[in-house]
Amino acid sequence: MLYFTRWKALAIIMTALAICLCAVPNFFPEAQVKTWPKWAQRHIVLGLDLQGGSYLLLEVDSNYVKKEKLDQVRDDARKALRDARIAYTGLAAKNGAVEVRISKEEEFQTALGKLRELSQPLGGLLGSNGQRSLEVSSADGGLIRLTVPQAAITDRIRQSVEQSIQIIEKRVNELGTVEPLIQRQGADRILVQVPGLQDPTRLKEILGKTAKMDFRMVDSSVSPDQAVQGRVPADSDVLMSSQAPKTPYVIKKQVLVSGGDLTDAQPGFDSRTSEPIVTFRFNSNGARKFAQATTENVGQPFAIILDNEVISAPVIREPITGGSGQISGNFTVQEANDLAILLRAGALPAPLTIIEERTVGPGLGQDSIEKGELAAYVGSIMVILFMLLTYRLFGVFANIAVAINVAMIFGVLSLLNATLTLPGIAGIVLTVGIAVDSNVLIYERIREEIRGGRTAISAIDAGFKRALATILDSNITTFIAAAVLFYIGTGPVRGFAVTLGIGIITTVFTAFEVTRLIVATWVRWKRPQTVPI
Repeated sequence: MLYFTRWKALAIIMTALAICLCAVPNFFPEAQVKTWPKWAQRHIVLGLDLQGGSYLLLEVDSNYVKKEKLDQVRDDARKALRDARIAYTGLAAKNGAVEVRISKEEEFQTALGKLRELSQPLGGLLGSNGQRSLEVSSADGGLIRLTVPQAAITDRIRQSVEQSIQIIEKRVNELGTVEPLIQRQGADRILVQVPGLQDPTRLKEILGKTAKMDFRMVDSSVSPDQAVQGRVPADSDVLMSSQAPKTPYVIKKQVLVSGGDLTDAQPGFDSRTSEPIVTFRFNSNGARKFAQATTENVGQPFAIILDNEVISAPVIREPITGGSGQISGNFTVQEANDLAILLRAGALPAPLTIIEERTVGPGLGQDSIEKGELAAYVGSIMVILFMLLTYRLFGVFANIAVAINVAMIFGVLSLLNATLTLPGIAGIVLTVGIAVDSNVLIYERIREEIRGGRTAISAIDAGFKRALATILDSNITTFIAAAVLFYIGTGPVRGFAVTLGIGIITTVFTAFEVTRLIVATWVRWKRPQTVPI
């Protein structure tokens, strides 16, 4: 156990040195680190409880998801019946299902078969249980009822949450914040933590908008005043402007182009008026539909609608065939920038409601850092003194190994660009105790071997060899506990689990490679007759 080849010793030293060097960027100002090469810029990010920032807990509107699912089923049923040329009446979503009455009795079975084709197996684990997206049943009088089971609603909510997380990440990253934490919490909630952001107002505005954008024609057949009084055409809606004072518009329901066809949106300034605008660009499908719509409606006003509010209603002066355009609406510079962010990130599949909001000030975060540092310093000093008083020279060896161990933990965290929280600091302090515990087991085993009559070098060799199994057992069980905490826990619990898990791995390495290498070097140099423990 005390014999090291030159290459093995060099590999241990280089591994420890390389990982420790990864922690170096944490000791330099961030502005200076940004001038370094990309591979050298990785560092530990302080969490919300250390740096301060904003905390939001969002909830997906499950009622909206269910209504949207029913609307989709209604539209699919209409298309299926029309494609099959089956006459029907009373197609509507009501009482949590879609109902339709087939006009001709001889077409009833054909219609039932066509509508049953709309029912698909649900994916994943639900699919293996035979669950389907629709339950199609029939009743007297040619009535067919399409019911969306709860399993399908739950699956749609899950998809909405996953899609919302991706869109929220895009929106928050566009704000220029550092290392936001965005993760699912429960069945229909999303946790958003943005360290360093002290004013969450703009963040809430960005996340609170669904950003569902449509391009539709303005209905000029009736005036807005007539529409407000109740004379709204069947194929139109009355929508209000987004800017104050609120102005009503009569907008056709048919969507010319949807926001899903947008590929880019950027804030800018109008070359003629110098007012803030948002320029946009469509994909090939959107460009084709937009060119067709503007060619067929030259001289007519069309509306740009965001979340059921008209943000602009310009007149089409000429066909727009380039697949791009601009939106103007008396924006401020920040409003134009925020709108561009929303359009680039895409529309949320369902509205999000803020159900919990917290703001942690930098003063509280600094207080947490100071208290955490004090605890770490006091704990480390007491451990160092204990090892020196109990094991003397070998205590020095253990303290050197523990220092390298802590440096390696920070190096690995930096390499992973991990977020360090207050529980994470607790995990590091606990790791110091675990690392020392490994050395204590080794040294006490050496003492037992000496009492058993072995020579100094033989006792040291046997101490390392026979303590190995015990140390591995204790660290593996602790690592399993850390893994369970990581996979089951959330937020601060995960931060504690990460630092603890990394600390266990580095502890085993330093105890059986670094400490053993130091002791082996000392033995080769001194050739001791007694062990100074």
